[in-house]
Amino acid sequence: MSHVHVAHGRFSGPGAVEPDGARFSFWGSMRDLAALVMRSGAPQLRLRIAAALVLVVAGKLGGVLAPVMLGDAINTLAPAAQGGVVVGGAFIGLVLAFAGLRLGAACAPFARDAIFTRVSQSTMARAAVESFGHALSLSMDFHQGKQSGTLARVIDRGARSTDFLIRSLVFSLGPTFIELILAMIVMTVRLDWRFAATAFATLVIYAVITFRITDWRLSHRRELNETENRAAGQLTDALMNYETLKAFGAEGRLTDAYGHAMSRYVDASSKANGSLNLLNAAQALILNVGLAAMTVLSGMGVAGGTLSIGDITMAVFLLSGLYAPLGMLGFQYREIRQGLIDMEQMVALRALEPGIVEAADAAPLPPASGQGASLAFEAVGFRHDARSSGLLDVSFEAAPGQTVALVGPSGAGKTTVVRLAMRVLDPKEGGIRLDGVDLRAVRLGDLRRAVALVPQDVALFNDTLGANIGFARPDASAAEIRAAAEAAELGGFIDGLPNGLQTRVGERGLKLSGGERQRVGIARALLADPRLLILDEATSALDGPTEAAIQETLKKARAGRTTLVIAHRLSTIADADQILVLRRGSIAERGTHAELLAAGGEYARLWQRQTRGAARAK
Repeated sequence: MSHVHVAHGRFSGPGAVEPDGARFSFWGSMRDLAALVMRSGAPQLRLRIAAALVLVVAGKLGGVLAPVMLGDAINTLAPAAQGGVVVGGAFIGLVLAFAGLRLGAACAPFARDAIFTRVSQSTMARAAVESFGHALSLSMDFHQGKQSGTLARVIDRGARSTDFLIRSLVFSLGPTFIELILAMIVMTVRLDWRFAATAFATLVIYAVITFRITDWRLSHRRELNETENRAAGQLTDALMNYETLKAFGAEGRLTDAYGHAMSRYVDASSKANGSLNLLNAAQALILNVGLAAMTVLSGMGVAGGTLSIGDITMAVFLLSGLYAPLGMLGFQYREIRQGLIDMEQMVALRALEPGIVEAADAAPLPPASGQGASLAFEAVGFRHDARSSGLLDVSFEAAPGQTVALVGPSGAGKTTVVRLAMRVLDPKEGGIRLDGVDLRAVRLGDLRRAVALVPQDVALFNDTLGANIGFARPDASAAEIRAAAEAAELGGFIDGLPNGLQTRVGERGLKLSGGERQRVGIARALLADPRLLILDEATSALDGPTEAAIQETLKKARAGRTTLVIAHRLSTIADADQILVLRRGSIAERGTHAELLAAGGEYARLWQRQTRGAARAK
């Protein structure tokens, strides 16, 4: 990941970057962009870059030399005795040179694009992949506080801005100034210094006005981006939470909220377009005043006899070549500034430090024993940024093959224990060991393969059943995927589907029932064959008969591996080797089911409430 150049910016809110007074370093960003191009992975990268630059310079030289050839050709014409015009070989040669240079100047950009498109697109893809990979490496707190749609748009716009910057700076703005300088030199040498001075003055005034107005427009562009991000974020949130909004009849309310967001976007877009029209009008005024001045100078030269017909023709074509790139100056400057704005949020995103980083000297886990992993929490403390409470001095040990259950009220710290065991979070105090090795010293790839989670709410990809189960092991065979599905009691359900394992599950698996999604999650975990299995209310969404069947399946799945279970229904963890009762981030009680009932504490009271409730339900 390349170094970024935002001093204090941060990625916050619904996707906006708050600069905190930071200034974007243009040259630092250009160094980053150049480094990104060089690691783009495009085939024959250096050759393509060299060829593209040669074509740029050749095209601009041809564009300046062509009017000179035409002017000289016209000056070779001589009147005949009978009043006609004698066309000599010199004229024909110069005209052919003019045509060839014009054709070369016109075709050079097409050839350049054909050669360099692979590089620019590869650079854009590299920026997107690196930003996406970096986003996935960020902390749980970051991902819980962002909007998925907004983050996706930040990555997409930032990646696409690299293509804009390459084309605008390397192939348009830089060569444009080279062409302007060459044209002014030709005007001074072949015509009159006043032509060059007029062109230079027009250029300076045009550039100053363009830059000032464009800088003023930056706030309008930022406001437009932010309102677009908020509207996109609201749209994505609503579509991803379709069931919730349907359950509460919130369609109208969310539609109104999205309408208000779009109204703010329309206001911001109107401001941005209005300021753009002002800029275009100012540019047109400056160019036409400069053209009028050039026309007056030409008339004076003809009247004074200092300019010939060929010189006038050369001046006209030089002016056309001069003002064509000058007319694009404002567009290129706007593209560059817009690209930098769009790049700001991607750069700020990539400047964020990942919460979980693999140590430079990380070691592999010891080989699996086939009996499960040993898991030890040693005086672990943790505090969430958004909460006043977390975990305080939590210590316990799960021997290989044991089942440890976590119970307690919501907010007691059960999910935090699970996330720490998976190293999605790192403890603030103490340490966690898996098979005797501190998790912070283990290779992340080894750890991820050693631990599998069945969460309370299983999230699925918009893909097939087979792909969702096989996500745990991309190299699993179709037979292994089917066996995992059978073990999770999914066999009959799959057999009843017309497309079987090739059935698509919809966005986040919404085409499946809650119980079916839960069983897919169980099958996925079983396919991973972990040494530490984590069950976060894994049967909470299942009906009674199915839950009983799944509990039997999970008992078999727990054989030969260590299991960490979060449970609210105590009957599902009565056979656990150790039960930890959490309260306010600390372990209030611990022991087996029988020991905790005998102690008559909080666990016993909760057991009595649940058994009485079950008896009344019967």
